[in-house]
Amino acid sequence: MTSNSPTPKQLRLIIETDDFDSAIRFYRDVLGMPEQLAFATDGDDRVAILHAGIATIELATRTHAENIDEVEGAPHAPGALRIALEVDDTEKAVAAAQDGGAELIAPPVKTPFRSLNARVQGPAGWQVTFFQELETLEERGARDGFTTDDVRDR
Repeated sequence: MTSNSPTPKQLRLIIETDDFDSAIRFYRDVLGMPEQLAFATDGDDRVAILHAGIATIELATRTHAENIDEVEGAPHAPGALRIALEVDDTEKAVAAAQDGGAELIAPPVKTPFRSLNARVQGPAGWQVTFFQELETLEERGARDGFTTDDVRDR
């Protein structure tokens, strides 16, 4: 690891699922992973961020995955393996990844859910999203759209 290497603060594994209800029931209710506030719109745009120790699992419908791709300026690649790493500085993390040979998929962009996201193509077919949080979960809790799936209007 060089001095320019990003030091991830969080690993977030994104699992795109066509059966969101079964997935959330298994990970949240059966395995006991607590759900944190997450941003989604209406209809089939569903997401749940679940704590799994020091990692989170983000369950997303195809609609939500497509919406994130649009926000990040990345083409949607159904079935693409993607991890998301929280970092202190998205721009530095992207630069370090590119220095390490990663191809830029989408440059840093401020998202509507107040993070700075960028995406690179990592090894073995995995895409890597770097995200820098621009506000706390408590601040998000006061804004429209941030709730848990069980209380979101359907």
